[in-house]
Amino acid sequence: MRLGYFSMPLHPLGRSWRETLTEDRDAVILADRLGFHDAFIGEHLTDKHENITNSLLFLATLISDTERIRLATGTTNLSQQHPVLVAANSAMFDHLSGGRFILGVSPGALPSDAEVLGILDEDRNQLFAEAIDVITAIWEGEPPYRIELPGNRFKVTTESTIDLDLGVGVLPKPFQEPRPEIVGTVVAPYSKGVVAMGRRDFHPLSANFLLPQWVATHWPNYVEGKQAVGAVADPADWRIARTVFVADDARVAERYGRADATSPYRFYYAQMLTKMRKIGRLGLFKTHRDQPDEEITLDYVLDRLVITGTPESVAEQILAFREQTGDFGELVYAGLDWVDPQLARRSMELMAQKVMPAVNAGIGAR
Repeated sequence: MRLGYFSMPLHPLGRSWRETLTEDRDAVILADRLGFHDAFIGEHLTDKHENITNSLLFLATLISDTERIRLATGTTNLSQQHPVLVAANSAMFDHLSGGRFILGVSPGALPSDAEVLGILDEDRNQLFAEAIDVITAIWEGEPPYRIELPGNRFKVTTESTIDLDLGVGVLPKPFQEPRPEIVGTVVAPYSKGVVAMGRRDFHPLSANFLLPQWVATHWPNYVEGKQAVGAVADPADWRIARTVFVADDARVAERYGRADATSPYRFYYAQMLTKMRKIGRLGLFKTHRDQPDEEITLDYVLDRLVITGTPESVAEQILAFREQTGDFGELVYAGLDWVDPQLARRSMELMAQKVMPAVNAGIGAR
């Protein structure tokens, strides 16, 4: 099993933007040095807690400061910019990074982002579907393109302006052939979007705030999509994000990972719980539909969604989690605010150097 990194930390209000951006960069640089396979970076325009506004721009600052880690948008919100821009800028990034690029995509879920862009009343899922069709068509096609897909609002061509002798009217191709890996974040139980990913050979990344039983619903849908096009689903293509804190001492792990009022894990899930309650998606945290809302407390969520402990304990918890979900290819470590930088760094070190070797040994033994 590979180890990945996902960064969309909820930084407390009051920290300077420059400081949190530097911290988020430092986390990816550390992940690279520790041998993490990839780093996914999220983006929001209008969130003071999750304050990376453009994941591709942020990742560009890391190309020269990292060596092996694959740099992934996590995600590029496709409802928020024209697909030609995504295709061209992603292709350039792929070249700049020497083929270390992964295109992570989603519609863009934050309503305030949609409002500020004037698309609050638009069907952002439909925008997403149309945009990804155009992006892949650009990478697969040749100028002057003539991309006019049925029902798709984005029409792409350079027919009237192309001049191959001058080199104009030509969009760039990615460095990787035939294209970079495309990863879609999955945030809902029984997501039908995962079926579409299987059909298109996109790869799913299950969100860290889903209960294990809901994460387990993603794989059968991915298999269904693969079978629909006569392909075989490979568990190596499935990534699952989890919220993990590892410490040398079990008491420190429990305090920083769950119990202390200043715990970044407690802060993260307090914010997530408030957001989900506000938008009517509290069901994500429920074990069954009829579970009363009042049972969904912060401690209830922390107990079920934060994996914390010593390296031995965390490895056992991950193996037990895998028993619930089935086999998957990559555990994606969710990065949070560095309330205590020493503990945050140590957790990543222990995760790479002790936990994952024990997990992979355990998988082999089972």
